[in-house]
Amino acid sequence: MKEENVKTVLMNPNIASVQTNELGSKQADSVYFLPVTPHFVSEVIRTERPDGILLSMGGQTALNCGVELYQSGVLQRFGVQVLGTPVESIMATEDRQLFSDRLTEIGEKIAPSIAVDTVRRSMG
Repeated sequence: MKEENVKTVLMNPNIASVQTNELGSKQADSVYFLPVTPHFVSEVIRTERPDGILLSMGGQTALNCGVELYQSGVLQRFGVQVLGTPVESIMATEDRQLFSDRLTEIGEKIAPSIAVDTVRRSMG
C-alpha cells in the first residue's frame, strides 16, 4: 500500500516483527502495537478514520476480528470498506456447513460430510 502512496496504518501486537522487518517503520505511516481485538481495532478506526481495511493480512486473528467488527456494525458506522476478500466470503469459509452448501450451489464436487458439535455425533 505504501508503494502506491496510500496512507497506511498498521496494527501489530508483535513489536519484534516490525523491528526486524527489512522496511521497518517505513511499512506504514502509523504503527499501533496493540492486540488485534475488536476493542482495540475499533479505537484505531475511531482515531485514524480509514477508508478501508485489509483483513487478510493478519491471519486467523484478523479474520475473526474483522467478522466481529462487520457483524457489530463498527465498519459500517465508520464507513470503512473491507478491501480484498469480502466479509461474507470469509464467513462462508469459516462455517463448514455453509461452505459445503456454497460449493454445492455452484456444482462443485465435494466429499460427503456433515458438521457435528459433539464427539458422539461424529461417531454415528
